[in-house]
Amino acid sequence: MNIKRRVLHDPQGHSSALNDILFILLLFFLIISTLANPNVIKLSIPKAKSDTKAKQTVVVSINDQQQFFIGTNSVPVDSLKPWISRAIAKSGDAEPTVVINADKMANADGIVAVMRAAHELNVRTVLAVDNNSR
Repeated sequence: MNIKRRVLHDPQGHSSALNDILFILLLFFLIISTLANPNVIKLSIPKAKSDTKAKQTVVVSINDQQQFFIGTNSVPVDSLKPWISRAIAKSGDAEPTVVINADKMANADGIVAVMRAAHELNVRTVLAVDNNSR
């Protein structure tokens, strides 16, 4: 008796669609990563008619609860000067600038404290404003 065995075929899935899906996912994550900025503290800054462009060596943010942030690090008001000097030393700029992002509800005392600390370090300060005058 001549019994032939059937040749079993290896089942193969088509992976051509997988390449398209991976490309679309890669493109999606690249676009989203450029839109997301992790170093952002939500503030509503005051509005002005003109805008001064300055290189942001050190960014000091003051929120509506009068909390101070250098970058995203929370800093007590009495240690602003050492934190600012460390950030300036880390940046290595020849003409450093401290940009103050203050919320509309921030007290003038906080803004003046940052300006005083920058003045003692002989650093120029700039107050950030929103130039949309609506």
